[in-house]
Amino acid sequence: MKPADIPRRLGRSLVRATIGTFPFFDLGLKLKGLPRLASVRRFEDREAKTIIKNLGSAPKAEIVTVIPTYKRPRQLLEAIDTALAQTVEDHVVMVIDDGAGLPPLPNDPRLFAASLTRNQGTVSTTRNVGILATQSTYLAFLDDDNTWRPDHLAIALAELRRGADLTYSALERTDVHGNVIDVFSVPFDRRACREKSFADANSIVVRRDRRTLFSRAPRPFGSFPREDWEFAYRLSRRLATVHIPEPTVTYVVHDESFYTDWAGPDDA
Repeated sequence: MKPADIPRRLGRSLVRATIGTFPFFDLGLKLKGLPRLASVRRFEDREAKTIIKNLGSAPKAEIVTVIPTYKRPRQLLEAIDTALAQTVEDHVVMVIDDGAGLPPLPNDPRLFAASLTRNQGTVSTTRNVGILATQSTYLAFLDDDNTWRPDHLAIALAELRRGADLTYSALERTDVHGNVIDVFSVPFDRRACREKSFADANSIVVRRDRRTLFSRAPRPFGSFPREDWEFAYRLSRRLATVHIPEPTVTYVVHDESFYTDWAGPDDA
């Protein structure tokens, strides 16, 4: 080790021991995003109110699934099919398009959809509008390029009814041809979560309250940590969090996915 590297390595060790690597980076993202926080929140509230007005009322069920989408018409239809195929009965699906326009969607009374009035380029805003435009006891999230097993929500709801507040199941990660890469399954450990991310939004089912919203801080592609980590880490501070080792989510890894190795910067 070069003498000049010693202060930097000591600094990293101190951050890991006190704050944690991901919380440290997350704080920086939030500080950078402060100037636009109020305007993003106003946009989300305004879009949600418009959607509710256009629909006549806010879609309501025991569990709402929010599907954000942008220019993936074929994959979106596959994601919707697996959401509507869930074995739970009191369930509605809310699709929120990030301003690109929607393809023809299935005619199903459980399915609702809307487009934002302008593109935001962030999945957090799109998910938040879906959350704010609906009412439910529980919330689930499915991206437009991933799919669920038919029992995904049923398995999560069983844990939630036993006392959990937030669950996340294992991910079966595949390539675009459907070949299985691996199964990613990590038991929850909040301290370990300060250094790694292992709760993906596609696998999360959570009890809703007024704070169940994704971070509005800008998170450019390639930045750490992602909004999934911030969401799970922040909520797990006060919510009983349970990992379900059953792989109920198929996560497709491709060039345009927000896939990471659930770790962080190599030099962090």
